[in-house]
Amino acid sequence: MRNVSAIPESRTIKNIESAFFFLSLPFFIMGLLLPVYGKELGASALEIGVIFSAFSMMTILMRPLVGWALDRFGRRPFYVAGMLGYALTMVAFAYSDQVWGMVVARLLQGVSSAFAWLSTSAIIADITGAENRARYFGRLSQASSRGSILGAFVVFSMYNIGFDLNGQQIELDGWKSSFLLFAAGALVAFVIALRGMRETNPGARQTRPSPIVWSRAWALLMLVTLITAGAWTMTSPILILFLQDRLNAGLDVIAWAFLPSGIIWALLPSHLGRLADRFGRKPLMVLGLVVSATTMFLLPSLNSILGLAVLWSVLALCFAAGDPAEQALVADLTEGDQRGRAYGLYVMASDIGAALGPLGGGWLYDRINPSAPFFANGIILALCALLLLLFLQIPKPAEAELPV
Repeated sequence: MRNVSAIPESRTIKNIESAFFFLSLPFFIMGLLLPVYGKELGASALEIGVIFSAFSMMTILMRPLVGWALDRFGRRPFYVAGMLGYALTMVAFAYSDQVWGMVVARLLQGVSSAFAWLSTSAIIADITGAENRARYFGRLSQASSRGSILGAFVVFSMYNIGFDLNGQQIELDGWKSSFLLFAAGALVAFVIALRGMRETNPGARQTRPSPIVWSRAWALLMLVTLITAGAWTMTSPILILFLQDRLNAGLDVIAWAFLPSGIIWALLPSHLGRLADRFGRKPLMVLGLVVSATTMFLLPSLNSILGLAVLWSVLALCFAAGDPAEQALVADLTEGDQRGRAYGLYVMASDIGAALGPLGGGWLYDRINPSAPFFANGIILALCALLLLLFLQIPKPAEAELPV
């Protein structure tokens, strides 16, 4: 047996970074375009919530099955298939001109996401140890963020998306061209994965995976993941609409306000992951939730684009610090032959919350007050921070090992 925690396999990490750079080209711009394009197609706030929730509904069904398959059959086949699935997803988006078409594309995206992200998380957990795991999850976040920034820049610079002064219209030709470009990027990711990724769990087919132990720390992590995912996604379908109404700004201006947060994601997650490796997962997770809750309470009172840029940058710092710590904690609490299922359960918990959150946020926005989803989000995040602070006790993780 050899310990792989001391020297992570750089070739595997570089393959992941390269593939996810190209795969992530649409990730930033999709969050901006989906609600506006849905509105252009005649969708209500609730129907836009359905478009967002369709992705999560599919991943809820897929994650446990994919997680089990990763432990039983290995990581590589699902990693490669996920890249190809994203290419097909982008083609589906390119030719969607009705609400139901958007829902179908989001369902396909859910399947592809389950394959690509779960396999990648398991691969990183396989080849790292407790002392560097958060840093390498941070490197994955950085690669993805850099790709998404490039994708947004290309779309706004080279294609005629056709926003009017208030950002209420998107020309179909610009939409189609952009997503065909994203499909090409996903095909590049597929080729990189096909040619360069090796199997990191070679004993999967020869051994029967051991069951996951539901310790108090593991159960608490699943609960908080579910609740916070629901809180965060309450604002997803209505954020851009709220900001357009509140700031009277076009979508292109709002996109520039989000740029500093994208730069933070592109540069800092691996460095902040080092803090989680050095000082522990819990402090970074709690601090991130507390500061995020505070920014949610402040967001409804925004009155300038500069204020939006500052608040969203603070949120990006919170995520960049807390997300690698949380992902590393999943591996810390489980054994090597359990991690496919562990990440499947972890992301499934997130997806259940994410499926309910947009529906609740859309209802609060339509029926109560446009600011209500943000205040509800802040309250929930603050309560989850308190829950982790009082009850999360993390045992010292064992070192990850692979057969020679």
